[in-house]
Parts: sequence; C-alpha cells; structure tokens
Amino acid sequence: MATYRSLVVILALLAPADQPVATYSCRADTRFGKHTISIRQGIDAQAPAAVRANTRFTIAVHSQQGTLPTEVKGFKLQEVRDLTLRIPVPANAAYLSSRLIGGSGLNSTPSVQLEGNTAVVRVAGPIPGGASFQFPTLSIRLRAGGPGAVETKLTGTSYDDPGLTLQAKIKWKFLSTTAPVACYPDPNPVLTRTVIT
Repeated sequence: MATYRSLVVILALLAPADQPVATYSCRADTRFGKHTISIRQGIDAQAPAAVRANTRFTIAVHSQQGTLPTEVKGFKLQEVRDLTLRIPVPANAAYLSSRLIGGSGLNSTPSVQLEGNTAVVRVAGPIPGGASFQFPTLSIRLRAGGPGAVETKLTGTSYDDPGLTLQAKIKWKFLSTTAPVACYPDPNPVLTRTVIT
C-alpha cells in the first residue's frame, strides 16, 4: 500500500481552500527593495509504505496545476523564468536514476540532474504572469539502505539556503526589472515515509 500526502505551497492566498496548507516563504531582491512574492503550487508525493533492505523502489513528486498571479504587492508580474526546484535524495537510500514525466505551460523542456545528493529540476520558461502551468512529475529510483525508514522532504531552510529559485520580471509604472527570487519551505513536512525491513 502506498503512502500519500499532499503539500500545497501557498504564496499570497492563492491556494484552493479545500487543500491542506503549507507555506513556501519567498523573497525577491528588486531594485525597489526586498519584497515577498506569491506563486501557488500543490505537490503530491507517493512512495511505498514498506520495502526490504537493499531493494529498489521509486518515489514520485507530482505537481498539481497552478496559476501565476498577474500582480504582486502593486507590481505587475510579467513573467518568471529559470526556475530551479531541489529535492534531496533521502537519507538511508542510494540514488539510482531520475526522470521527468509530463508538465504543461512551461514554454521550455524541463531537465533533471543529480547535483551532490540533490535532484535538481530546471525549467527555463518563460511562464507569463497569469498563465496556468504544471511542473512535470519527478520520479526518483532509489535503493533502500539498512533497516529503518526513508523520508521524502523538500530542500531549503532560509533565503540563503533556498529549495526553489527563479527570476521574476516585474513592472512598476514605466519601469521593468528582473529580480532573483529565493524560496524555502516553512514548515517543511515529511511528504512520504517508507519503512525498511
């Protein structure tokens, strides 16, 4: 039986009210100062409830469809690009491979690669403000370690240690600028837990 939990990333009241709520804290460093910005995104993660030691298994992180806002704190959001999402390889498991499945509205071909002990998903974009989009499902193949548990979580502990980064093109009056945005999950709940026997 698979374990199944939902994480909904809420940035500025854009998530549906009937979904479980978690918060991704984001900050944009603009020429007008530092500001928080908002994007909504739901993420469902799945993994087997239990596996035997030294056997292979898969975790999947599936993004629900989201919509970018058109305006954030008085700034017009024109587009976002160069999105990077980091998912750590869980402790007590060895990375074997990863792949991306699906996705829509991204205006580019996403990629995934292992960097250190983290699976890094990159989406070049651009995604226009107000547009609907869906990130691809990230499937990670692992080999179980010794008896214990494997837990899936997101990456990031602060703006200086983000798990999600992007470039946001914003407009204020007649001025347009591109601002780097750094986000981290706060709180960062466990998405899946697999017991190793």
